Amino acid sequence: MAKHALPNVIEGKLVPLALFLGFLRVAGSTGAVLAALAWTLGSIGWRTATGRKVPGLVLVSALGLVAKTILALATGSLVMYFLQPTITTALVGAAFLVSVPLGRPLAERLAHDFCPFDPDTAGHPHVKAFFARLSLLWALTSLLNASFTLWLLLTQSVTTFVVIKSFLGPTSTTLTIGIALLWFRVATRRAGIPVTVARGPARDGALAT
Repeated sequence: MAKHALPNVIEGKLVPLALFLGFLRVAGSTGAVLAALAWTLGSIGWRTATGRKVPGLVLVSALGLVAKTILALATGSLVMYFLQPTITTALVGAAFLVSVPLGRPLAERLAHDFCPFDPDTAGHPHVKAFFARLSLLWALTSLLNASFTLWLLLTQSVTTFVVIKSFLGPTSTTLTIGIALLWFRVATRRAGIPVTVARGPARDGALAT
């Protein structure tokens, strides 16, 4: 899983972060945000033009970077980055929500970035239904998180906001991931798909995690 996911994490998270920090010193805040956004959009454009799959993690990162860039250019200040995570969380929640009626649940795309599925498992009706419902769960938790964070930002002091927000994000994400993993095991068990933890390839008819 780590070997499969690492290139996507580097492309979608680490490279844009490195570009932002590097350009911040030599080109200021405007150059930094534009450099990070240019990398991500360029990566998506290159993959699309060459017929390669665009990882879900890269798409989610692009949403966040678009929000950061718009906010930074509109305000001319990095102080407004206090608001940026709320915008990103809301956009991510909306992306999860919209992906379900489009028939391409974002949770499924993200899962394939981290753990490749064999074709039979990926196409199983129960598995596809699970990822559609999981996308709705992520949409709900993301939108609730964004709403509560915005309320904090508008009603509480900066110190209170930073302290609560530093725990809110990781706690919400951890709980959602825990629910998703438990739900996945229950869903696959009900569908008759055995899930095994293995270093090598899974047995026939089993999904290795």
